[in-house]
Amino acid sequence: MSKKVNSIAIARRTLIAESKAIAALEQYLTEDFNDVVETIYQSKGRLIITGIGKSANIATKIVATFNSTGTPAVFMHAADAIHGDLGTILQDDIVLCLSKSGNTPEIKVLIPLIKNSGNKIIALCGNPESYLVAQSDFYINSYVKEEACPNNLAPTTSTTAQLVLGDALAISLLEKRGFNAKDFAKYHPGGSLGKRLYLRVRDLMIKNQKPLVKQTDYIKDVILEISSKRLGTTAVTDGKSIVGIITDGDLRRMLESYKNIESLTAKDIMSSNPKTIVEDALAVDALDNMRHHNITQLLVVSGDDYLGVIHLHDLLNEGIY
Repeated sequence: MSKKVNSIAIARRTLIAESKAIAALEQYLTEDFNDVVETIYQSKGRLIITGIGKSANIATKIVATFNSTGTPAVFMHAADAIHGDLGTILQDDIVLCLSKSGNTPEIKVLIPLIKNSGNKIIALCGNPESYLVAQSDFYINSYVKEEACPNNLAPTTSTTAQLVLGDALAISLLEKRGFNAKDFAKYHPGGSLGKRLYLRVRDLMIKNQKPLVKQTDYIKDVILEISSKRLGTTAVTDGKSIVGIITDGDLRRMLESYKNIESLTAKDIMSSNPKTIVEDALAVDALDNMRHHNITQLLVVSGDDYLGVIHLHDLLNEGIY
């Protein structure tokens, strides 16, 4: 029979407990943290991140964060390392070992083997009196007073502390390397995140047709052009340059305002000074422009040349929103 509990109260208690533990980590930062950042930055090898149990799970996430922010990192499970995977570690690699107690049997077997190979060891550990800390070259203190678990058993607050300190290392190295949005895009080419960082207007507008009418063209021709090009709009030119734009909305307003439309021309209903964007602009900038002006299309230009149209649907279809 399940026990009746107030889940919201428990969630709040857990969040408060873990947030306080994270805030307390700041007091444990020492000059060793600076030394760790500098050592990793200067290293010609990779960062090997290892741990056992829940610490191993956290290590895999930290590895992913390092790799995506410019620091080559590899995960090595501490138990597997002493059963054949120790060959993962190369001569110039640095080993970051995660452990709450720093005294687990696997760690006690692994650390001397790493030291025999001459690799630097960084301990990210919650126990400053542990075997791991005593045998390491650098120490980052991840001490937490207690777990969020009411029995103070399940790794919760302690693994959160490890994760946060891993992020702190990664961000410190990111800023030290001057890692910018272009670098980030290089490591994140897939998915909506990568597309926001590298996809440009020209990459999307080439999929569309190029609607175009002259300002002297009659409304019938304008409607046919908008309908055939399926973008809900057309550019209007004076024969050389863009002088306006006509959208589906302009056509609806025309029908509300005029009884006889046969004699109307594009110039009579177009909106002057249309919003444009250059072909080299990032697609996400096109989205911001559309949102700012509350429109769904932009005319794409290169200098005075009209190249085509980018539509809101082009951006949404690519997962940019």
